[in-house]
Amino acid sequence: QVQLQESGPGLVKPSQTLSLTCTVSGASIATGDYYWIWIRQPPGKGLEWVGAIHSSGNTDYSPSLKSRTVMFRDLSKNQFTLQLTSVTPEDTAVYYCARDRYRDATTSSLRGQGTQVTVSS
Repeated sequence: QVQLQESGPGLVKPSQTLSLTCTVSGASIATGDYYWIWIRQPPGKGLEWVGAIHSSGNTDYSPSLKSRTVMFRDLSKNQFTLQLTSVTPEDTAVYYCARDRYRDATTSSLRGQGTQVTVSS
C-alpha cells in the first residue's frame, strides 16, 4: 500500500523559504512511470498544481511559481522536497503531495493528508 506524508513548518515568515518534505512508503519514488507532485489549495480557492518530479528525476514547475520553486529528492530516504522561496501571504495554503501518471494532475486519488502552511509575520 503506497502512502504519502507531508511534513514541514506550519508557519513561515514573509520573504523566507518554505520547505516541505513528502515521505513515501510502499513504493520507490525512483521506479515506474510516475510523477511525484506538489499541489496546494489556498483558503477559499481551488487546487493549484505547484510542480512535479518524475521518477527519472526530471522536474517541472508551474509557470507562475517557476522562478521561486525548486524540487529535489533523497532516494536514500524515499522522500521528495518542495522549496518555495520569497514567500508571501498569498502562498498560504494547504499543501499536498501526490503521485500520478500525469504531470500536472491535481485530483490524484493517491495523495497525502495535506499540511497547512501559513505565511505571516
